[in-house]
Amino acid sequence: MSRRPFAAVLAANTISIAGSSLTMIGVPWFVLQTTGSAGRAGVVAFCATLPIVVAALVGGPVIDRIGRRRVSAVSDLVCAASVGAIPLLHYAGLLEFWMLCALMALGGLVHTPGLTARSVLLPSLAAHAGTTVGRAASLYDAVSRGARMIGAAVAGLLIAVLGAESVLLLDAATFAVSALLVSVFLRGVPAAEPQRASEKTSFAAYRAELAEGWRFLTRSRLLLGITLMVMTTNGLDQGWSSVLLPVHGREDLGGATALGLMISLFGGFALLGALLYGVWGERFPRRAVFAGAFLLSGATRYAVAAVTDTPLPLAVTMALAGLGAGVLNPVLTTVLFERVPEELRSRVSGVTTAGCELAMPMGGLAAGLLVDGLGITRALLAFGGVYLLTTLSPVLFPAWREMNARPAATVSRTERPHPGSAPAARSPHPSAK
Repeated sequence: MSRRPFAAVLAANTISIAGSSLTMIGVPWFVLQTTGSAGRAGVVAFCATLPIVVAALVGGPVIDRIGRRRVSAVSDLVCAASVGAIPLLHYAGLLEFWMLCALMALGGLVHTPGLTARSVLLPSLAAHAGTTVGRAASLYDAVSRGARMIGAAVAGLLIAVLGAESVLLLDAATFAVSALLVSVFLRGVPAAEPQRASEKTSFAAYRAELAEGWRFLTRSRLLLGITLMVMTTNGLDQGWSSVLLPVHGREDLGGATALGLMISLFGGFALLGALLYGVWGERFPRRAVFAGAFLLSGATRYAVAAVTDTPLPLAVTMALAGLGAGVLNPVLTTVLFERVPEELRSRVSGVTTAGCELAMPMGGLAAGLLVDGLGITRALLAFGGVYLLTTLSPVLFPAWREMNARPAATVSRTERPHPGSAPAARSPHPSAK
């Protein structure tokens, strides 16, 4: 047993996600500073997230054929190039709005396969490290949340002192470091290398592998429920992070520093929530924990931001919301990895991620259009109302009771589930990187 591969993936995710937090604040702020338009910020968010859906939809079999280590490293290197090109072109006076949209689209296209490649390694890395999947998932999510907290705080300060362009250059560097860690320390891990296919490479074989992932999704009411719920909340959260919160921060909270503080509070308490679940969470019914955590982390942010123009009430709300959000991914990751066999994880994860991220492009675009048309307050209330209705799903629908079931072992490939059973995939993360 060795903990080095798991530690390397944790370090790579920490560095990469901390850098992406810089971009999450830096790009909307850059667009608002250079164009003054919330609508254009929404268009950039749309261009950045639409390719994510495409990549997640078709990437699962490709990840297995190329190898998870290689896909992760190449993904990070391309992201480094696309993010770093934005400030360099701006400094040279060559950056056009369509170029910004194209570079963000390129980053979105390659970023999700890299995240997927690392996340589906969790069960294998947990076994290498001599720990359970539940604890590994909690730690994996905890360091991601902590990285997001640190990155957001640094982003707010750097934007205020050096400008949004500097944070994008720093993000490019973090992607490069992440690629190096994965390339070096995952060598020799069988699950990270190309998976031997039972058939020769062809479009028909690829289509069959992709369809196999879709069958897993469509045969489970629980998995469909999770996918539809997280699809909606991911779209709303994309509107929140790419348009609503930056506009609220610029108009009411006092600038980028306050914006970074809000995101850091959310990330810090999400880290605490993930750690608490890792210690005590498995003692309680998953469905109740998941439903309560989602209600705490969702609509309250939008409502408080809509009715107050001072930082303190929203800061308290963001802390409590983060505490609930930190519980979500460990619950989903544990539930889903219990049911999907190793050889199907990449393709099932790909189609599940595609479903969960389907609404993200429209979330940012809709938020920008709503702010330009109705104002920030009405846009916040509209998004918050939809969020509240969505997070009631685990309470209202019986299929969610399957969350509490703990299978004795993961089914093998030959033990195909019948319609109505509960196969599962990787956690469809409510909080995108």
